[in-house]
Amino acid sequence: MSTYTEEVGKKLNNLLEKTYDAEKGFKKAAENINHEPLKSYFKNKAQERYNFGHELKQEIRSFNQDVEKGGSLTGTAHRAWMDIKSLLSSDEEESMLNEAIRGEKAAIEEYEEVLTEQSLPMSTKSILQSQKSTINNGLAKINSLEDLH
Repeated sequence: MSTYTEEVGKKLNNLLEKTYDAEKGFKKAAENINHEPLKSYFKNKAQERYNFGHELKQEIRSFNQDVEKGGSLTGTAHRAWMDIKSLLSSDEEESMLNEAIRGEKAAIEEYEEVLTEQSLPMSTKSILQSQKSTINNGLAKINSLEDLH
């Protein structure tokens, strides 16, 4: 399909990289927290992002584009910041929760940006819309966990 441009491939690989970062960040948050509902939430979100990553990789490959491996330097720095915050914060659960909310809002913006690409194939658009919707629903849940805290 000629509408699948190199630019779309780059944007999807960028989104894939951020998906890897989110997966690692949620795993790190689950490791650093004792609050069981939050720990469970973070573990589920890590698995969700793992699944998103595989779905994105499959879609990228289906259009004969190269899949980039690994996460970003920004993501690595963010996880290090989460580690430092958890060590310094008297309320690490609230800090982790706030970081997760910030990250999810940023992810929604990233999905929206890619979804504006005019040359997205329908299959790609459908995957992205579904993943964005899942993130939105998770954001509503994390906000309810914030109320429990």
